[in-house]
Amino acid sequence: MIKKGLKVKILTGKDKTKEGEVIEIDRANNRAKVKDINMIKKHVKTTKEKKGGIFSKENFIHMSNLRLLDGQKKIKKTEAKK
Repeated sequence: MIKKGLKVKILTGKDKTKEGEVIEIDRANNRAKVKDINMIKKHVKTTKEKKGGIFSKENFIHMSNLRLLDGQKKIKKTEAKK
């Protein structure tokens, strides 16, 4: 299961073969945001409080296009008993 904070590899799309960390998950739509992957440009209008401009941010990727990396070590049965 893909969870926030885990390392994943991108399987398809413009960022194919890149790796990154999951920063947000949308379980209702089966999508996840990965740090520095699937970047888009967001045009923000200037207001009294905030300065506008063009900002880059991550967009969601469907979970079927992600694969977990084996960053976690599997615990052997003998070690688990100790």
